Amino acid sequence: MTAALISPTVLRWARERARFDPDLLAEKTHVNPDKLLLWEEGETKPTFKQAQDLAKALHIPFGFLFLPTPPEETLPIPDLRTVGDHATGSLSTDLLDLLADILRKQDWYRDHLLEQGAEAVSFIGRFGLDASVAAIAADMTATLGLTHADREEAKNWEAFLSLLMAKAEAAGVWVMRSGIVGSNTHRILDVQEFRCFAICDDIAPLVFINGRDAKAAQIFTLAHELAHLWIGQSGISDVSLAQPANENHRRTEKLCNAVAAEVLVPQASLRDRWAGAESVEQNATRLAGYYRVSTVVIARRAFDLGLIEWPAYLAYYQRQVEHWRREKKGSGGDPYRTIPVRNGRRFTEAVVNSAFARSLLLRDAGRLLGVNPAKLGRLAQEIGIG
Repeated sequence: MTAALISPTVLRWARERARFDPDLLAEKTHVNPDKLLLWEEGETKPTFKQAQDLAKALHIPFGFLFLPTPPEETLPIPDLRTVGDHATGSLSTDLLDLLADILRKQDWYRDHLLEQGAEAVSFIGRFGLDASVAAIAADMTATLGLTHADREEAKNWEAFLSLLMAKAEAAGVWVMRSGIVGSNTHRILDVQEFRCFAICDDIAPLVFINGRDAKAAQIFTLAHELAHLWIGQSGISDVSLAQPANENHRRTEKLCNAVAAEVLVPQASLRDRWAGAESVEQNATRLAGYYRVSTVVIARRAFDLGLIEWPAYLAYYQRQVEHWRREKKGSGGDPYRTIPVRNGRRFTEAVVNSAFARSLLLRDAGRLLGVNPAKLGRLAQEIGIG
């Protein structure tokens, strides 16, 4: 068979970019690991069929393998993540492909909104990095129309999270929550790599939440990313309730964390309601019911305000993580309910409406939503269109 004259350097780069060790890539392409290493060393060459299998497994264009050197990849938005005290390294193939997919969808959505006469979303970049936490939080709360009555009407923090997502979308924010790349259930997002990102745009501002993260943490993540929009700062974040803040954390992330905390659990209110005689668990359980956020968000806010020490908070957090692991359910369910969450409800409605108005091909609508075009009719019924 004719050998494919691929670049060993690019092959190694693509494997490392995909975060595969040689054995895993060999398994995915059904070749002997020793043979794969010979390809990476340039000692032998794969066949064209084997090279195609490599490109498919590594999620790169086939032609990349024939480049003399790895292509330069530019991130479309700032990377604000840190690991401990340091900035993170490169992004995985899954995250890069996710960003590319979402930016493709955003291009369509932005054009669609402009065609519909949409005006600029007024709060994008309304505040700068020097604005006070209180001012940004107050404006976010007012703009979203968030009241304590909303908390009281939500039966639990999960319902309050859904309400906050709905309010954000009503205000003009495109909110997506998914744990996979596009509609590929085999490409699961790594929560250790990132938890969320925001893309500032005056017409189609976006917040993406990694659905693989614990649901108990997602309400804080959502508020954090909304804060990004208010200060006009796009970026990939790794919002973690497990790490203490330090001077090396980026200024943007510190500000967004503080704003999110103030929106969800106002400082003055929590100080009034925190009972020093009660344990962390007692306080967290009682106050989670009042604010309609998860107990770990309450505990973290208490630590940030100096109401408890780090060891007490961390011990409580670790107990909650173990509880989440025991209680974690599968990601299955009704796909017609999942699609609007994964793609954002307003975006889903826009695509379906355009398809049935014949301004968008069914094929293209299916690609935008990651569904079979034949299922769009059923989807329209399920989300109340038509």
